[in-house]
Amino acid sequence: MAAYFQFEELGTNYRREFIGGLTTFLAMAYILVVNPLTLSLQTVPDLPAGMAMDYGAVFVATALAAAVGCFFMGIIAKYPIALAPGMGLNAFFAYTVILTYGIPWQTALAGVLFSGLIFIGLTLTGIRETIINAIPAELKFAVGAGIGLFITFVGFQNAGIIVGNDATLVGLGNLAAPDTLLAIFGLIVTVILMTRGVKGGIFYGLVIAAAVGILFGVVDRPSGIIGNIPSMAPTFGAAFEPIINDFGSLMTVEFLIVVLTFLFVDFFDTAGTLVAVANQAGLMKNNKLPRAGKALLADSLATVSGAIFGTSTTTSYIESSSGVAAGARSGFAAVVTGGLFLVSLLFFPLLEVVTGAVTAPALIIVGVLMVTAIGKIDWNKFEVAVPAFLTIIAMPLGYSIATGIAIGFIFYPITMAVSGKAKEIHPIMYGLSAVFVLYFIFLA
Repeated sequence: MAAYFQFEELGTNYRREFIGGLTTFLAMAYILVVNPLTLSLQTVPDLPAGMAMDYGAVFVATALAAAVGCFFMGIIAKYPIALAPGMGLNAFFAYTVILTYGIPWQTALAGVLFSGLIFIGLTLTGIRETIINAIPAELKFAVGAGIGLFITFVGFQNAGIIVGNDATLVGLGNLAAPDTLLAIFGLIVTVILMTRGVKGGIFYGLVIAAAVGILFGVVDRPSGIIGNIPSMAPTFGAAFEPIINDFGSLMTVEFLIVVLTFLFVDFFDTAGTLVAVANQAGLMKNNKLPRAGKALLADSLATVSGAIFGTSTTTSYIESSSGVAAGARSGFAAVVTGGLFLVSLLFFPLLEVVTGAVTAPALIIVGVLMVTAIGKIDWNKFEVAVPAFLTIIAMPLGYSIATGIAIGFIFYPITMAVSGKAKEIHPIMYGLSAVFVLYFIFLA
C-alpha cells in the first residue's frame, strides 16, 4: 500500500497521512451538520408539506457522498484532497432553486445529477484538464493566495473575531465572547505548536481547543457516543423521479439555469482547490497538475454519487489544505478522511464538539500558509499584477472563489494584450474571459 501511494517518493508515512486525513476531517466535519440543516430548510417557517428534504436522510447522504468522493480522489487520483457537498452550492440548491424558483427538491437533485454527468463527459474528453493546464502560472499562484485569504476570512467569522457591521460592512466582534475567546486560545496554541515545528500542530491545536472548550463549558459535552443511523430512503434515488415520471418538468429555462450554475461553480471551485492544494503540497510539475484528469474524474463521479444518495453538488474541499499543512502528501490521507466520514455515521453525537470556534484556528493558520504563493508572482509586471491582485482580493470580498477567478481571468487577456503580449496568451484564456463576461451578465 505504501508503494501504491508513493510514500517514499513523497517523503511521507502512515502516521503523517493519518494525522493529515484526520485533520482534514475535523476541519470539514461541520458539513455533516450544516448541509442537512440547509437542505432541510429547518430555519424557514411554514413550509408547505413535501417542500423540504428529510434531515436524517440528508445527513446520511452527506456522509456517504463525502466518503465516496474521498475514496475516488485518494485511490484513483492519489491526491490528499477530500470531497463533500459544497457550501454555497447547497445554499443555492435550497434557497434559490427550491424556495425562489419553486422547483421540487427531487428535480433539483436531477439537476445536480445532470451537471455531474456533463462533467464526466468533459473530463473523459480531456477538456477540463486542458483548460486547467492552459491557465498561466501567475494566475494559479493568485488563486492559491486568494483562497488563503478567503478561508482565513471564514475562520475569523467562525471565531466571531470579524462580524458584520452596518456602518463599515465588517468590523471587530466581541472578543470577550466565550466562543471567540476559545478560538483565540486555539489560535495561540496552534501558532506556538507550528512555530516550534511540531508535526501535526494544527491537529493538536484542534484537539486542545476542543478539550478546553468542554472543560470550561464553552463547547457542549457530547450527548452520547453512538447514535442510530437514520434511513436514507426519503432521498435515495429521488433524482431519477422527475426523469422517469415527469420529464417535461426538466424542459424549462429555470432548470437549465440550475444545471449551468451547478456546472459552472463546481468547475472553477474545484479547479481552484486542486491547484491551490497541489501547490501547497509541492505536487505541481512544470505548472501542470499531474493526474489532473483522474482528479477531475473523481470529483465528477462524486457529484453523480451524491445526487443519487440525495444531496447537492459534491466538490473538492479547500479544508484539505489543513491536512496538507499537518503532513498529508498522498491519496492515503483522503482515504482516511473518507473512512472517518463513514465512521461518523455511528458516532455523530461526538461531532457536537467540532464547533466553528474549534476549527477556526486551523482555517486561519492554513490561510497564512497558502498566502505565501503571493511571493511567486512577479509584481513588477503590471500586466500580471493587476489580474493577480484582483483574483486575490475578490475572493474574500466577493465571498466566492469562483468570483475571484472570474474577475482575474477577464482582466488577464486585456492587460496582456494591451502590453503587446497577446501571443503569449493561450487561446483558451480568451475563451474563458468571454465565458466569464457572460457569467456576470447572467448573474445580473
